[in-house]
This record gives sequence, structure tokens and C-alpha cells, in this order.
Amino acid sequence: MSTEKTVMRGLLTLMLALPLAAQAALAIQHWQTPQGARVYFVESRELPMLDIAVDFPAGSARDPAGQSGLARLTHGLLDQGAGGLSDTAIAHRLADVGAVLSGNFDRDRAGVKLRTLSSARERETALDILARVLQRPDFPPAVIAREQRRLVASIREAEADPGSVVDKAFFRALYGAHPYARDPDGEPAEIARLTRRDLVRFHRAHYSAPNAVIAIMGDVSRADAEAIAERLAAGLSAAAPLPPLPLPVAPAASEVRLPHPSTQSHVRVGALGIARNDPDFFPLFVGNYVLGGGGFDSQLLKEVRDKRGLAYSAYSYFAPMGVAGPFQLGLQTKGEQTDAALEVVRTTLADFIAKGPSEAELAQAKANLAGGFPLRIDSNRKILDHLSVIGFYRLPLDYLDTWIDRVNAVDVAAVRDAFSRRLDPGRLVTVVVGGAR
Repeated sequence: MSTEKTVMRGLLTLMLALPLAAQAALAIQHWQTPQGARVYFVESRELPMLDIAVDFPAGSARDPAGQSGLARLTHGLLDQGAGGLSDTAIAHRLADVGAVLSGNFDRDRAGVKLRTLSSARERETALDILARVLQRPDFPPAVIAREQRRLVASIREAEADPGSVVDKAFFRALYGAHPYARDPDGEPAEIARLTRRDLVRFHRAHYSAPNAVIAIMGDVSRADAEAIAERLAAGLSAAAPLPPLPLPVAPAASEVRLPHPSTQSHVRVGALGIARNDPDFFPLFVGNYVLGGGGFDSQLLKEVRDKRGLAYSAYSYFAPMGVAGPFQLGLQTKGEQTDAALEVVRTTLADFIAKGPSEAELAQAKANLAGGFPLRIDSNRKILDHLSVIGFYRLPLDYLDTWIDRVNAVDVAAVRDAFSRRLDPGRLVTVVVGGAR
């Protein structure tokens, strides 16, 4: 499924641009449909619009052995013909009512989002399309062949981008044989062997009601939301919930250098991080703002750029996932400066793990994070995205309500404790691409 598919009418474009006033507390309602789908709903009557997201554990980590790219191809074909309608007919029907169908895909999740006016005619047409796409994708053979070629061409094109090459190599080095190591787009030879039967089988097993997480945000009642959720779930397969992904094994320290005709070295340094529901999330998240997540305020950028001029930008982040996602530091630098930049990065990280932030640095980080929080929930779209994350990763329903309090509760000791337990500076994975002299 392409991201931001179809065309919106001018009226809906204007309305969707209007912010939703940040609320002190979001009344998230949660229930399960008779088919087993989990539903998360926030009623909002400020605008006559409705946002729906339906997510499944159908990301690239679920690709079967020897069939990399199957999850991506399946997701990309959902709206390329469904329920007897061609991709063109789907696009035209959505455009006629000013609705937008879009998708999201990563290693954990695959999902479909719908934005529509909440008035009866527009909503009914849009929901009909959404139900067809989720429940009855046609997977036309000619379209499968076309999208296979397109996906392979995209992979080949990405091989010329050192940023893409270094990211893929970093995941391979960090995760080894774990499913997260796979390129989300797949491998060209394996993509070429995929058949329509493979797509149908994958869709039936992964896009099932017991695997579904439905997030609904907007101008409908609880009764309407229940009816919408059941309508979407009722036509999905009844395949059992998928088991959790295996836990990754932390690798030993390693360094990989790959040649590339780029004069700049693209550098990634990291280790296994945390799962999305990890109790250390807030100390690590807030602490990393000081280390490398706070832009010009971060220690990493000050050491690498301001003091030594080794790179224009340097950053670090935790990417929590279903199981331990990566902790990653990154930068670009001139080829001849690679070793010097790596030394600074490793030393800065080791010092931070040992000492943590200063009281002043932590206070500034918490103020910036708490002060910026209203912007995280100032629109229907952003709230919908949060609902999807809360539902898919089974976070507490009060997650957004308590977010600022949990940020403010982090102290220097908590940051130092979490970093020292979760990161070992002697077991970092390093990947460098390019920097040819």
C-alpha cells in the first residue's frame, strides 16, 4: 500500500489541517470485538471527521524463511484491487467523497489508515473501501508481477545510497539470525519467486481478526465505533494470534567497513536497546535527550561538531520495538576523519554511561520534553498514531495522561542506572560505509 494514497478534496484538506486542542486527559475507551480484534477509541466532536487505523503483526520480521519481501509485497498490494474493484476504481471512489487511504509498514507492524468526513454518505463509502481492502484484496497476477518489478527496482536503486546501505548493514550486524536483521523490502531473488498463493496464505494468517488492533478517533459515538470495529473485524480471517517474536541475542563487539564510492563515511554505532513496553523506557528516553537526542543541546553534537568540527550532525536514539529494538548513534564525516569521529563517539558514550547527565542538563531535557508534549497530541492524526501504538504494544490506557509525570520523575540516578545496565561500551556494533579516499 502506498503512503498517502488518493486525492483529498479541498474542504477536507482544510479541516484536517486544523489542530485538535491538546487535552489534559484523553478518554481512551477499549474493548474487544466478538471476533477478537482489540479496539481503542477516542470520541472527538470538534470536527466532522473520522480517522481509523487497523494494524496487524505483519511487518517484515514475519517473513518466512526464503520469502523475504512477502510481508512488504502483501501490504503494498492491499489497495491494488480489492473486493472486485480495481486500484483505479478504489482511488476514484475515495476521491469522490474526499477520503484518504494510506498505509504504514515496518519490521513489527503493517497497517492501513483511513481519513474521511463523518457525514453518513462519505463515511459509508469510505468504510466500504476500507473493509474491501482489509478483508478481500484480490492480488491480481498482473499487478503482482508489476509490483515485484517495482520493488526490486527500488531495492537496486537504494544500493546506490550509502545511507540506505549502512542502515541495512547495521541491522544485519546487530541482529544476526534474528528476523529484525532482514531488509524490510526483501531480497530481489526471493521477491521474484513469490506467488499469488504465497500472498493469499500470508494475508490469511496475519491479517486476521484476533491479530487486529483497530484505533478509531473522531466524530462518532461509542455505539457507532463498536459497529465500525465489528464491521471491519467480521470479514477478516479467524486465524489465531501470532506468537511473539523471539528475543534477540546481544552480539559481541564488532566493526564492519564496507566500500562505497561516497567520499563521506556514513557511520552507525550501537547495541541492542529495549522493547516498547520496557520499564526502563523513560530513564533511557530522557537520558538520551541529553546524550544525542536533543539536537544542539546534546553532548554528542557538542563533542563531535562544536568542539572538533568532525561532522555537521551527530545523533543517538533508542528505537523501541516489539522485542529489543536498536540503540543507535550516527553521523557522516569525511573519510579521513572517520577514526577520529569514532573515537569521540565511543568516548562520549562511555563517559555518559559512567557519569550520566548533570543536574542542569537533565532539568533542561525534562523541561524541553514536557514543554513539547502538547504538540504530540494536537491533532486527530497524532492521537490516532498514539492509539495505534498503545494498542499494538499493549501500553497502559493512561500512557499519554501520565507521560509528562513520568518524564519529570526521571532523575540523574535513574538515568545512570538504566544506561549502565542496558548498554556496555565494550560490546558496540560499528558499521562504516564509504569514505573512500
